[in-house]
Amino acid sequence: MSHASLSILDFVPGAEIAGRFKIVRPERQSGLSAAFAAFDEKAGSGDTDCSIVLFSGALFEGEKQAEEFRATWKPWTKVRSPHVACVREVLALPHSTTLLVTDPAPGVSLREWLKKNGAMTPAQVREFGLGLLEGLSAIHAQKLVHGDIKPQTIFVDEDGHGLDGLLVDGGITTGLWSAKHLGEHTALIGTPYYAPIEQFGGDSPDAQSDIYNVATVLFECATGVLPWPGKSLLEIFQAKLDRNAPSMKRRAPNANVPKALESAIVQGLLANRLERFATANEFRDALAAVSA
Repeated sequence: MSHASLSILDFVPGAEIAGRFKIVRPERQSGLSAAFAAFDEKAGSGDTDCSIVLFSGALFEGEKQAEEFRATWKPWTKVRSPHVACVREVLALPHSTTLLVTDPAPGVSLREWLKKNGAMTPAQVREFGLGLLEGLSAIHAQKLVHGDIKPQTIFVDEDGHGLDGLLVDGGITTGLWSAKHLGEHTALIGTPYYAPIEQFGGDSPDAQSDIYNVATVLFECATGVLPWPGKSLLEIFQAKLDRNAPSMKRRAPNANVPKALESAIVQGLLANRLERFATANEFRDALAAVSA
């Protein structure tokens, strides 16, 4: 297949990409990228299964910007965690097209899992949250930011012993932010339902916003609903201005969530960032202290 003609339409099951990847199935798609389960025919033993993430050259204002975007992925190759789809390689193709090769994403997205199964049990929420926060700690240890944690960027694998969470698509929004030289402030990048109040003012994603994202996800896992009412951007923004922590009982009257678990989660959701957890490890410690 000619690299010059490569587009998302070429990524069909059975197709060979870049002379080495055999497409197995589509995994997920957003406005910035599309990911596919693939078989790496040139990988060493044990690493043949992978995911490849396609970034169209149309995202960039020329090859220089695409090169800057690819450079942001180098530190991601140092992240090691069973709860992160670790980056293996970044490939440059003609016309500024970029392929990211990562660990495979087994199971289904958390969004699909919640749609099928509903809210998790308190024990599942605790276990699931501990895994996500371990992965997030590994990301932050490399001075990196995921930038867009939500049910669509978390995969769930049911291995028979519990729920195992995997963070995918880390670094995409922050990498584009850097490559496009957007500075410290710009329009909200990410998903408003999961973003902290400061991002509505244009602040760039950071470690604190990642923690807030995870807290929002765990609230939804525990109750089946988001912490705040509202459908429009303005309604969500106004709800998040409330200095009080959101109440699980108020949002989901039938939810039976232990107070200690609720307290650990909602501390990550306070409007004042100085009152939230300072680090992912601090959040993880609070969750670990909750009785299963």
